[in-house]
Amino acid sequence: MAAPGRGGSVAAALLKRQANICANCRSFQLRPYSASAEAEAISQTPDLRPTDSYSHPPATASRRAEYRIRSGIILTRAPLVTRALTPFENAFFFYQKRLNERLVLPFRHTFYFKKDTAMDLDWRIKFEERGRIAAKELGRYYAQGRNAWNDELLVGSTLSNEERVREILLKDAELRVTEDGEEAPPDEVVPVERPMDRITEADKTNDIRRLDRALDRTLYLIVQRTDGKWQFPTEDVPTDENLHETAARVLELAAGVNMNTWMVGRVPVAHFVRQPEFNEDASLRQRGEKIFFHKGRIMAGQADLKGNKMGLKDFNWLTKEELKTKLDRDYFHAVRNMMADR
Repeated sequence: MAAPGRGGSVAAALLKRQANICANCRSFQLRPYSASAEAEAISQTPDLRPTDSYSHPPATASRRAEYRIRSGIILTRAPLVTRALTPFENAFFFYQKRLNERLVLPFRHTFYFKKDTAMDLDWRIKFEERGRIAAKELGRYYAQGRNAWNDELLVGSTLSNEERVREILLKDAELRVTEDGEEAPPDEVVPVERPMDRITEADKTNDIRRLDRALDRTLYLIVQRTDGKWQFPTEDVPTDENLHETAARVLELAAGVNMNTWMVGRVPVAHFVRQPEFNEDASLRQRGEKIFFHKGRIMAGQADLKGNKMGLKDFNWLTKEELKTKLDRDYFHAVRNMMADR
């Protein structure tokens, strides 16, 4: 057989060979796009009228008119201080300090303080008062002594108490030397400025409008509508805006411009769906809502409802637990997972 003949035979065999198809694809039946198939699909469409067991019609092809698309913002104030430690945590960190004293080299004060200077004299005075122990708040514990192994706290010991440690550090920070380089008498020792209390005046008066409360917790801004219900600032989304743009706009409309805020991303962090209500004849009585919430941070300033265009009556800065008592149950359940534990 001539070469052209052999080549033509091979090409014909390749064209006649069936393409390799997996078993799943071979058994797959294509949907018949015909008038009869479309009629059958329409005949299987569920009835739109409400039933006793289902208060609103089931989801079908298009239900845009039944819902309003809204965008809201969950504005937060981050914690300003760390949380208070538990007694176990205080005892653990106290033990870690004692363990560190055992493992490090002895403290050489001559490396930090020049001999016979005011600071050297100040350190030696406090060193003698501590029982010749370099550590300030560890009690009578000699890390290089024969009993250095006994570095754990006994049950009920108050050595790791925060108040005790704070008072010791404040006392040690007082300068015990005069400008002339001599030991100062007790009446001339100037006490250092004490740190501010974790419990503020707003905490004592339970002023839930102020931001200087619950300093170790995250606070969330909610506003009160004219009907008395509390919610996050929310507004309808127009056709020429994105969700995050509406969220930024509604914050300015609801709480004013006297705030320095930051939008944390453009993607919603939570959403809430309120189902529409229907009459007995399946006509729409009240549209539902699909609300998409964005997250924001407040850096400075305060909310101001004077002259707001949304008719809001009041605002609160609340913790996660306090929100649970103010918001509707389903509303809170929809956003609770994006909230921090503290």
